[in-house]
Amino acid sequence: MGSPVFEEFEPESDCECPGCVSRRWAGSNSPPARFGGHPTAHRVAVVATAAAATLGAAHAAPAVAAPQITDRPGVPAGEEPETPQGRKAPLHGPAGQPARPGGLAGPVKTPPTTRADIIRRAKEWVSAEVPYSMSSYWYDGYRQDCSGFVSKAWNLQGNEWTGSLHQFGTRITKEELQPGDILLFHNPSNPEKGSHVVIFGGWTDYTHSYYLVYEQTRPTTRRQTTPYAYWSNSDRYVPYRYKGLTAAAPGSGEQVGTSSGSASKPGAAGAAATPFPGRAAFGPGANNPYVTQLGRLLVERGGARYYASGPGPRWSASDGWATLAFQQAQGWRGADADGIPGPRTWALLVSGQGRNIGSPATGAAGAPTAPRVPAYPGRGMFRPGAQNAYVTQLGRQLVKKGFGKYYATGPGPRWGEADRRGVEAFQRAQGWRGGAADGYPGPETWRRLFS
Repeated sequence: MGSPVFEEFEPESDCECPGCVSRRWAGSNSPPARFGGHPTAHRVAVVATAAAATLGAAHAAPAVAAPQITDRPGVPAGEEPETPQGRKAPLHGPAGQPARPGGLAGPVKTPPTTRADIIRRAKEWVSAEVPYSMSSYWYDGYRQDCSGFVSKAWNLQGNEWTGSLHQFGTRITKEELQPGDILLFHNPSNPEKGSHVVIFGGWTDYTHSYYLVYEQTRPTTRRQTTPYAYWSNSDRYVPYRYKGLTAAAPGSGEQVGTSSGSASKPGAAGAAATPFPGRAAFGPGANNPYVTQLGRLLVERGGARYYASGPGPRWSASDGWATLAFQQAQGWRGADADGIPGPRTWALLVSGQGRNIGSPATGAAGAPTAPRVPAYPGRGMFRPGAQNAYVTQLGRQLVKKGFGKYYATGPGPRWGEADRRGVEAFQRAQGWRGGAADGYPGPETWRRLFS
């Protein structure tokens, strides 16, 4: 029996906020499939499938079905996302060419690849901000939905779906997860509801309750910290490891960072061959290989504790704090220790000279400690009638950030309209509108408020 033809889709929305209107306009005016838009020459008709009971009997499912329960609709893409599912359509092969009816036939093939290459391919879509689409194909031939994204990262020979990806992997446990593995939820009784798949990028905390995720979701591919196993249907996600995984050859490929802060050791000799690229290569908005090289050098010199993940090519606060710590370890102050590497900072790092970053207990005087964001307690703590210490903590931070004008008294432990309006004002200050600025703090609101 051929593969079912369900796949993820982006449900229609009548929301009139600027973001939704813009996405709907972009979707209807996107370029041809070759450049990542809607396919024109290869449009396919909607295909009916067998009943859900037949699907359950004929296809092994990696997870048990469960109804999807969302805590609060309309949250922004950086908050608690939905996992939209697919309309009925046949799978497609490379370059958007239609496959034979029933999906990709033939034996399961698993071309060899390394963890570093899986993450590298995933980062290509993150950097390109590939728009989510059920009917479009990126220039590399992979469909722009979650299973197409994993098919690309695993270097598969066609576009798979959530009901077939488990054939290319081996089931593992949570404790065995490493970068490049996937977390898969397939709903066999109703594939259009809840099914989703993401790429594991490494743990971000020692309790293994949060991890770095690479995923294709609305509006574009993203990389962010996510609670294990996912925002919703958490107990339904199953870890898998690609069957074609091979060990990286010495000195080849990119070494994937983990939550421990470890990184490859490029060596002073190799790094010294790279001249200082200029201050413009670093700082907010920078995204290039020099940022990765800087981070790895800083990790070698004692800066691992500043990185929850990575280092990677996109500049982050971790790079700034680690650079500042290294500069202050040299005894520099003022403009000489601004967290952005200059020629002297770079020369000391690549040559292996200068003082290392000291430990928090024995380090150089003045070495900074990266600010720690308190753990997000969950949306249930911030609802009408809620009364707890987190509400007080939130209110005090709003006041500290300059969003406390709505408090006549307090803040206090009982959630009220003053708290909601303060959060809404903060969310709007981030540029969010509509349901993204509803006054109820989600994980991203919490992170930005306390960072």
